[in-house]
Amino acid sequence: MTYRLDLDDIQGNIIRAYGRYSYPFARYYFLNISDPAKGRAFVGQVAERVTTAVRWPNEAARPQCTVNIGFTFFGLYRLNLSQRTLRSMPEEFIAGMKDRAFLLGDRDQTKTEAEAAAWDAHWDPIWQGNRRGDGYDDDNVHIWISMNAQQKEPGVAEPVAALEETAEWLKRLCDESGGGVKILGGHGRDGSMDHQPASAVFNEIGGVMVPTPTEHFGFADGIGDPVFAGQYPPEEEKTAVIGRGKRLGHGWVPLATGEFVLGHPDESQELPPTAAPAKFMRNGSFMAYRKLHEKVGSFSEVIRTEGERFARVRGVSQGEAEATLCAKLCGRWVDGIPLAVAPDFESWTKLRGELGFDVEDPLQAFKNQIDYLKSPASSDFRYADDMPGYKTPSGAHLRRVNTRDYLDPLNTHGVDADGIPHRNEKATTQLNKRRRILRRGLPYGPPHGVEKTDDTEQGVAMMVVAASLFRQFEFVQQQWIQYGLDFNQGNDTCPMLGNHEVHKRFTIQSDPKSGKAPYVMSGLKTFVECRGGDYFFLPSLSALRQLAMGVVDPT
Repeated sequence: MTYRLDLDDIQGNIIRAYGRYSYPFARYYFLNISDPAKGRAFVGQVAERVTTAVRWPNEAARPQCTVNIGFTFFGLYRLNLSQRTLRSMPEEFIAGMKDRAFLLGDRDQTKTEAEAAAWDAHWDPIWQGNRRGDGYDDDNVHIWISMNAQQKEPGVAEPVAALEETAEWLKRLCDESGGGVKILGGHGRDGSMDHQPASAVFNEIGGVMVPTPTEHFGFADGIGDPVFAGQYPPEEEKTAVIGRGKRLGHGWVPLATGEFVLGHPDESQELPPTAAPAKFMRNGSFMAYRKLHEKVGSFSEVIRTEGERFARVRGVSQGEAEATLCAKLCGRWVDGIPLAVAPDFESWTKLRGELGFDVEDPLQAFKNQIDYLKSPASSDFRYADDMPGYKTPSGAHLRRVNTRDYLDPLNTHGVDADGIPHRNEKATTQLNKRRRILRRGLPYGPPHGVEKTDDTEQGVAMMVVAASLFRQFEFVQQQWIQYGLDFNQGNDTCPMLGNHEVHKRFTIQSDPKSGKAPYVMSGLKTFVECRGGDYFFLPSLSALRQLAMGVVDPT
C-alpha cells in the first residue's frame, strides 16, 4: 500500500537531495532577528518562495533556484513562540550543537572545561560568536536559508542567473526590515564572506567541465541515502528502496516516514515526540548543519607514506597500494564500487571494465559510472557473509555510518570447518533502521585546477536531516564515528571522519587463507575537522504561516 504525504506542506530539501537533481550550486545564508514583529513579517515573505516537496512533472517545472528555511531554538524564541512550546522542544535542539561538542567529538575530550576554553578557535567567526549569550545577542544565528541552483549550461561551471537574483531578493527583504532581520557575515577562516558558498566538485572530462559526485578527497559520495515511505512515487520506490530501505525476510522495504518527517509513525510504530501543538511540528524535521573542513594535504600524505609501506609488505605497485588503502579506509573504491562486491584490486579492476568505467570515450565512461551509482547495484549488499571484515574492514567508514545487517544477533563472527565466514540468510537491518539519517548539502572549495592543502578552504557543507537529532545523528557521531566498540575496534575512531589526535590506528583484516597477515595503519591524522554549525528546525509550510502570523497556540 502506497504511503501518501502532504508534499505541498513539506519543504523540498527534506524529500530531495538537490545535488542529485541537477542542482550543483548552493549558497547558505544565516540571519539574526532583532525585532520579533519584523522577523515574523520576513518569515511570511520567505514562505511564499519556499520550495516544497511537490513532485516536478517535467524538466520545465523545476525551479531554477530553490529556497528553503530553518530556525535555531533561539530563532523560534526571537519570533516569540510560546514558552510552553519552546520548553517541550528536544533537549539537544534547545542546547545547540556547540553545547554538544564534547559528545560529538568536536572538542578535545581529554581536557577540562578550563583547559579547553578556546577549543573553537579554528571555527569560522560566525560560529565562534554564535550562542555566546542569550537569544537577544546580535551575533546569534537564528535563521538558515539555503539556495540551490541549476547549472547555467552544460560544460560550464557556473550557476544560473537565478541564484544571484534570489540572493539579491533576500538582501532586499533584510533591508526592508529596517534592521529587524540581518544577514550575518563571518564565513571562512578570515570571516570575509556573507554566506557559505557550496558547489559540486567540477572536473574537466572530455574537454568539458562536469559536476561530479565526488568530494575533495576524491571519493564518490552520497550514494546510500535511506529511502522512506512516501518519498518516491510507487514505481520509483520499487527500485530506489533496494539497498537503501530496510531489509526484512522478504526483501527491501522503505523505512517508516516518521524516522525523518515529524507527525508520522516511525519504526517503533509511534509518533515521534513533538512540542505542542502537534500540528505546528507535523511535516517538519530537524537538521544538523555542520561545516566539515577536509585536510586534503594530510590525507594525501598519509595515503602516500602508508602506501609505500603497504606496497613493500604486499609486493604490489604504489598505485595499487594507494587505491587499496583508500578503499579499505572508506569501504568503497574511489569510484563508488563497494568492497563488499569487489574486495580486492584485481576484482575491482575487472568490474570497472565490465561496467564500462574505462571505455575510451571519457564522457561515456563518466556516464556509465553515474548510471551505476544511481542503480540498486551500488547499494545492494550485506555484511552477513563478511562478519570478520575480510572484505570490508570492520572499522571502515561505510560500516560505521550504515551498519546494515552487521549488528543483527543472528549473525556470528565465526567461520566453518573450511574457514568460510558464517552467513545467516535471516539476518536483517532491524538494529540499524533507527539510526539512519538523510544527508543533504554539497562540497565547498576552490575551483578546478587549484592545488588543495590543509590550509585551503575545502570540505563539505553537510546537513543531516532526522526526526531525532539525539537518537539518529548524535548517536552515529558519538558511538559509531568517535568510538569503535560496536565494531570490535575499542577506542579506534572512524578512519575518515574520526578524531585521530590520540587514536591513530586502523586495522585492515586479512583472510587467513590468503596467507597474508592483517595490516595496521598506525599514523592516521585527523582528516576532517568541524568548522562550526548548529541545530535547526525545518517547519512545514503551514507552520511557517503560523509563525508569520504569530498564531502558534500550544493549548
